This record gives sequence, C-alpha cells and structure tokens, in this order.
Amino acid sequence: MEKVPLDIVGLSYSQTQTGAYALVLGEAGGKRRLPIIIGAFEAQAIAMELEKMQPSRPLTHDLFKSFAETFNITVSEVVIYNLVEGIFYAKLVCSDGAQNYEIDARTSDAIALAIRFACPIYTFEFILSSAGIILEDETLPSSGVEGIDAGAEETEDTTKENENSEYHKKSSEELKSLLSSALEEEHYELAAKIRDELNKRKQS
Repeated sequence: MEKVPLDIVGLSYSQTQTGAYALVLGEAGGKRRLPIIIGAFEAQAIAMELEKMQPSRPLTHDLFKSFAETFNITVSEVVIYNLVEGIFYAKLVCSDGAQNYEIDARTSDAIALAIRFACPIYTFEFILSSAGIILEDETLPSSGVEGIDAGAEETEDTTKENENSEYHKKSSEELKSLLSSALEEEHYELAAKIRDELNKRKQS
C-alpha cells in the first residue's frame, strides 16, 4: 500500500476527555486531518520538542534518542499502520546502518520520537478515509502547540487575564528567573506562558 505523508498541524486541550489532548495530523498537500487523543505526558513531550524548550533533565523520549544514537541506531520513519475500534497503531522503522527493524509503539510516543529524530510520519489511505476529517482553518490552533497552555485547567478568561497582568508587572530578568525555576521543577505549561511573555517583549 502507498503511504500518505502527514504533518503535525496542531496540539490542543481535548474538549471531550478531561486531562487529555488532541494531536491533529494533516495530510501533506491535502485537506484531511487526523485527530488523535493523547495523554498529558505525551502532549508535553511533543510540545517541548516543537518549541525547542530544554528541560532540566532528559525526558523519557530524549533518553530514548540518546540511547539509540549511542549505539548508532536511527529512526528513519514513523508509520501509523492500523486503526482498530478507535485506537491507532504505529511503528518505528529503525536502522543500525546495516538492517531495518520495525518496532511497535503507541502513536503518541512514536510522534514524540519522530520530532526528535526529524523523520517523516506516514499513514495509509484506508485510515485517512475512515478516520480523517476536513477542518476549517480557523478551527485549528494558530500554531503547533497553541492549545497546550489549556492543560493547567485555567479556562476562565478572568483567570488568564490575572495571570497575564501578573507577568506584565515583572521585569524581564524576573521572568527569566521564573522560567528557569519552572523548567527545573518540570512545570512546562507555566514555562510556556512565561516564554510567550518574554517573546512578546522581544517583538515589541
């Protein structure tokens, strides 16, 4: 079967499952989208790498990459190869330079590793035909990890406004110190908010 390349379109807090996130993959050069519900840990792992944020200590997927590279193993591609009762099945196609190997993996873990190894993500037409949907552009997050901030369960506008106001009052040096502390304590959603405030100041 011919493989269909996919791109990561968005990552946002799930509106249907508490504590879960929706990872949206898009058909490269097409309009179909493949939404996959993943856990908070995997969402953080994907968001951290997409945003190029360095944790104080390696996350599990970072450890896997370092381990593989130590023994000259690379992940050449990730394939979402099946869909059974709403569950997506994926595999890592790996190589040691002499032989290729296929390793079964949860789709969320496979995507987190695909980003770290900068390898392509594929699926098959029958999966896109059965589970793919067409979303209007405006329903998607404006960037790959825009929705990740919702993971802190702060959904009320007033709460967000209060937080933003608090960050506005702090100096850039104070924010950098808070960012460092958040990363050390692995509070990644908080780190993302502080980082966004620092980025806004750089652009102004």
